[in-house]
Amino acid sequence: MFSKQTYINRRDTLRREVESGIIILLGNNESSMNYADNTYHYRQDSTFLYYTGIQHPELALIIDCNSDAETLLGDDYTIDHIVWMGAQPTIKDRADKVGIANTEPFNKIESIIKDAVSKGRKVHFLPPYRPDNKILLFDLLNIHPSKQSEEASVKLIKAVVAQRSIKTDEEIIEIEKAVNTTVDMHLAAMRIARPGMRESEIAAEVTRIAEAQNGHLSFPVIATINGQTLHNHYHGNTLKDGRMFLLDCGAETSMGYAGDMSSTFPVGKKFTTEQREVYNIALAAHEKAISMLKPGTTNKECHLAAAKVIAEGMKDMGFMKGNIDDAITAGAHAMFFPCGLGHMMGLDVHDMEDLGEVYVGYNGQPKSTQFGLKSLRLGRELEPGFVLTIEPGIYFIPDLIDKWHAEKHCADYLNFDKLNEYRNFGGCRNEEDFLITKEGARLLGKPLPKTIEDVENEREKAF
Repeated sequence: MFSKQTYINRRDTLRREVESGIIILLGNNESSMNYADNTYHYRQDSTFLYYTGIQHPELALIIDCNSDAETLLGDDYTIDHIVWMGAQPTIKDRADKVGIANTEPFNKIESIIKDAVSKGRKVHFLPPYRPDNKILLFDLLNIHPSKQSEEASVKLIKAVVAQRSIKTDEEIIEIEKAVNTTVDMHLAAMRIARPGMRESEIAAEVTRIAEAQNGHLSFPVIATINGQTLHNHYHGNTLKDGRMFLLDCGAETSMGYAGDMSSTFPVGKKFTTEQREVYNIALAAHEKAISMLKPGTTNKECHLAAAKVIAEGMKDMGFMKGNIDDAITAGAHAMFFPCGLGHMMGLDVHDMEDLGEVYVGYNGQPKSTQFGLKSLRLGRELEPGFVLTIEPGIYFIPDLIDKWHAEKHCADYLNFDKLNEYRNFGGCRNEEDFLITKEGARLLGKPLPKTIEDVENEREKAF
């Protein structure tokens, strides 16, 4: 937890930006896995955590924008809870620690909200994503869950995004802790992976490292020889020489800040000739995007520059043809690069994704609907204090090859015969985390091996 004053200042800024009405911030409750008392690992809502620092379930915060009144609502544990959970701070103790003067039992939330509504006051809430909070908002405001996202307060969303997007020095310190642990996770995988091991063994080891640092995973581990599947959480395959292994994983600190990195390495000691060629094109795209990071540049420009490097490399290898600029305009490069360059990162690994990409990643402007480009989560102009990932990759996806071939989609720019020769190639990417500074950008955390030579030198340690 940061200092009390940090959370007081954050809430004061939010109150000033929203100006009038009351703000209701809902914390997360416990979530049952397969029966009521067997719950998933608890994780507080990130916006609630940002303004309170409190990692505890079944809480709500009400901020009155027309006064200095703040109320933390929650219930103290009874002896029945304490027997199972141990002694816990009272709600008042938790509130005092972060500078909140008033506390009430949770059931008072209904009378507070209904009193505000009866007086014609605006009730600002964020788009809910947990079913129990959707039900609560339905009970409090009579807004059907299917309508709550569109009824959420745009003014509150924009105010939260404006604050959380700019990371403070104390946040950067915490993020770098997460990134350094993430680097250790990737190095461990490079040093232990060998033919004959299961993907699950690699996933287990990187999970152990995150947990050993008194943290958790920032998202479920992607550890696979089938890197062409972008979010592949299946870990049942056996590693085989001649294949590449793609690891995408990150650590989360005890305060909730995330790291997120990807690495690709050969299952054996060396990349094959074909793997080296494709890997180096993806790495060149990665370095091109990094070279462009600075305030005033849009992340969409960085994305398209990386896409051009990939397209030119694919043309040199015989996968693409024709004018490359025209091919990119048509979206032909998305055959190999169907996702975005990266995303914001902070208290969420995809920071503030629940608040809407149009606000977080596009500053209120509409996103592209083109395949590939529509998956770019962050397209807006970069500003000092942004923390973001850079992660272009090259993927050979058999289903996509077949679909576009049958439809003759982008046939003027793609060589489908050559693509079919590589349909079982897999995929590769590198991913690193950056802070936008006044002058440009800074890599966060320790460097991770990413050149062919450095990766292969690291792989020697596994044999």
